[in-house]
Amino acid sequence: MTILSIFVCLLSVLSCGSDNEETEVAVIDVSPAQLSATHEGLVTSATINSGLEWTAFSDDACKDWISCKITDNGSQGTVEVTVKANTTYQSREGKVVVKAGAARTSIPVTQAARPEPSADPDITVPEGYRLVWNEEFNKGTQPDLDQWYYETGGNGWGNNELQHYVAGNQGNEQLAAIKDGILSIIAKKIGETVYSIRMNTKESWKYGYFEARLKLPKGKGTWPAFWMMPKNYTAWPDDGEIDIMEEVGYNANYVSSAIHCKAYHHSIGTQKTGETFLPTAQTEFHVYALEWTEDFIRTFVDGKQLFRFDNDKANNRNTWPFNAPFYLKLNLAWGGDWGGAQGVDESALPATYEIDYVRVFQKK
Repeated sequence: MTILSIFVCLLSVLSCGSDNEETEVAVIDVSPAQLSATHEGLVTSATINSGLEWTAFSDDACKDWISCKITDNGSQGTVEVTVKANTTYQSREGKVVVKAGAARTSIPVTQAARPEPSADPDITVPEGYRLVWNEEFNKGTQPDLDQWYYETGGNGWGNNELQHYVAGNQGNEQLAAIKDGILSIIAKKIGETVYSIRMNTKESWKYGYFEARLKLPKGKGTWPAFWMMPKNYTAWPDDGEIDIMEEVGYNANYVSSAIHCKAYHHSIGTQKTGETFLPTAQTEFHVYALEWTEDFIRTFVDGKQLFRFDNDKANNRNTWPFNAPFYLKLNLAWGGDWGGAQGVDESALPATYEIDYVRVFQKK
C-alpha cells in the first residue's frame, strides 16, 4: 500500500468518527405543561428547566393577547405569562414558545370566551348571525379601556385636520363622556386648540355585520365617522379602509359610505362611494350598518342599503384587500381636506357626536 493510500484511509476513518459525534441537544422541561385562563385574563408563572440558557416568547399568532417576562433564564428559571382579558364571545388558543439551543417546546394556552349576555329583546340579531361583541355604554362615565383604546396627537392625520386628539380628557375637560346610556364624543376649543376624540376597538374581526346607532354633530367644520381599518396595517390605501358612515357639517345630513384600496381611492379619482340625504341625521338617532363577507361589502342606514362593493374574485389585493381582520373606529374630526373644504365655523364648538351603541355580529 502506498503512503498516499494509507493517508487517504486514515483521513476517511477520522471523518467517519467526526460524523458519529452527536451535538448536545437540550432537554426542556416546563411546568405546568399547559395554561388555562378565564375570560377575565391571567398572570401566572411557569418553571423552565434546561441544560442550556433558554428564552421564551408568545407565538406570533397570539402576541396581541399573550405576553412573556423572563425572570431568570439560566439553566433553570421562570417566565411570567400574562393573558389579557378576552372581550369576545369566542374562546381562543395560543402558545408560549420556549427555546434552548436547537431545542424547542411550547406551552399551550387556552382562554375561555366572554360569557354571552342574556337574550336582550332590544337587540335585533340579523338572520343567520350571532352577537359576538357589543358596547351599550350603560356602565361607567367613560369608555371601557378593556374594550377601547385612544389614538392621540395633532399631526393632521393625513387629511390636514385641525383637531388634537386626546385620551378621554383634556385637563379637567371630559371629551369622551358616558351618561344615560349614551357616549358623547365632544370637539371643544380649549385655549387656542380644538381637542377631540378618536377611539378604536381592541378587538378585530374578519367579516361580519357591524352596526352603531348614532346622532351626528352640527356645524361647519365637523367631520364625524364610524369606520374600520386593518389590524395589521402597513400602508394606505394598500391595506384597505371601510367607511361605514361619514358626514361633513357644511353638507349637513348627507351621509356617505366608501371603501379605499390601492385600485380605488379618491387620490387618483377612482373612489367607490355611496351617499344619501337623511334629513334628521343631526337631530335624531339612526342605525348605520355594514355587512362584510368574502363576496361583498354593503352598508345600510336604518336597514336600507346605501352602498355596495363586490369582490371581483381576481385574487388581487389591489382591488380586494378585505380578507383580513379589521377593527372599528369612532372619531370626530375638525376641519381638514374634506371636513374643512368650505372653512370652519368655531361658533359650532363645542360639537357633540352621540353614540348609543356599537354591535358586532358574525355568521353562526
